[in-house]
Order: sequence, then structure tokens, then C-alpha cells
Amino acid sequence: QLQFVESGGGLVQPGGSLRLSCAASGFTLDYYSIGWFRQVPGKEHEGVSCISSDGMTYYTDSVKGRFTISRDNAKHTVYLQMNSLKPEDTSVYFCAVGCYYHSTYVYALYDDWGQGTQVTVSS
Repeated sequence: QLQFVESGGGLVQPGGSLRLSCAASGFTLDYYSIGWFRQVPGKEHEGVSCISSDGMTYYTDSVKGRFTISRDNAKHTVYLQMNSLKPEDTSVYFCAVGCYYHSTYVYALYDDWGQGTQVTVSS
């Protein structure tokens, strides 16, 4: 059974950093693109970043230059390093298998979400 466990969220001041982790189980991570998405109450999931199976990375415009996605297939984990955080980055962050990038946006292939991890940027 395909599962993701997101972790690493928390409360951070504006300008601070967090690293989110997405631990996968039940499938071979190597063969799939993995994306990070975020959602605030009342809105749909917003694509943040996507990493392809061969390591190509894509970002939505609002996080370019601040966030970095990476993967460690041996550890079955995908990371999202978030620097220079802003209050508007406050959201619940999710990872998901299957993503693509088109016209500056990141999209999920499937509507299948885990528990997510809360990120709050506030002074």
C-alpha cells in the first residue's frame, strides 16, 4: 500500500527556515515524480514543487529561489528545504506521488492526500 508520512513542519518567524520530509513506503520511490503541495482552509491544494524521477526540479513562481526540493531514493524520502519563509507560506504541506509542471504551475496527477504537516510563519 502506497503511503507517505510528512514531517518537519512547525512555527517559524518570517525569514526563517524549515526542512520538510516526505517518507514513502509501499512502493519504489525511484520510478516516480514526487510533488509538494500546500493547502489553506477553504482552498484547493496548491502545487509548490515537483521533482522528476531523474531529478529535474520545478517550482511555482512564488517559491522560486527560496525553496529547494530534493530526493534520497535510498532513504525513500523527498525533502523540501524552505528558506526566507514568509507569512503567506503558512499552510498545511503535503507530498504526493505523481506531479508535473506546466506554465509556471505544479500539478498533481492524483487527488490522493495524506495528513500533511503544518507550517506556520509568524512573528
